[in-house]
Amino acid sequence: MTNTDEYFSVYVVEDNAAVLASLCALLAAHGIDTIPCPSAEHFIQIYDPAKRACMILDVRLPGMSGIQLQSYLNDNGIAIPIIVITAHGNVSIAVKAMQAGAIDFIEKPASKAQLLEALTTASGMLFNRQATVVSKKVVASRLEKLTDREREILDHLLTGKLNKEIASALDVSQRTVEGHRSRIREKMHARGIADLVRMLG
Repeated sequence: MTNTDEYFSVYVVEDNAAVLASLCALLAAHGIDTIPCPSAEHFIQIYDPAKRACMILDVRLPGMSGIQLQSYLNDNGIAIPIIVITAHGNVSIAVKAMQAGAIDFIEKPASKAQLLEALTTASGMLFNRQATVVSKKVVASRLEKLTDREREILDHLLTGKLNKEIASALDVSQRTVEGHRSRIREKMHARGIADLVRMLG
């Protein structure tokens, strides 16, 4: 995935030792230099601004949380591409992380394909390759294609609600919500929530 002209490191900030080792081993197998960090505080101690790097960040950490670390980085003018990983129940927190500047979020267990795709985006930012940006005009045009109910469900999705929570709020079945979600992704040309947050954030 990397070449000698585009060498970069990945800080992996994850408090679960087994998950941390697994993520580092997976990336190392693809020739990516990893820097394991069992906490946000550890990352702050060892962070090297001279090193070209991005970060894989767990949102739930002991001590300083992933969101608090993002705030710290923003407050201190530290610009580093961040990919958030989160357990299924923490999607609302991941949405907040995206709104705070994370470039993507991945639900655990993170697949190899998802991680490598997100890191390709991150490396593009590190090496100033132009990211694909959907214009506001195009986003507005796509939004116009949504029905009122789809817009309603989209609003719930953007606050991080799960299908069952949306179904309960709208008094419909989860299957109905899943069908609407599928059509929203299709009409918005989005792979998932992360894409929607990026477009509408």
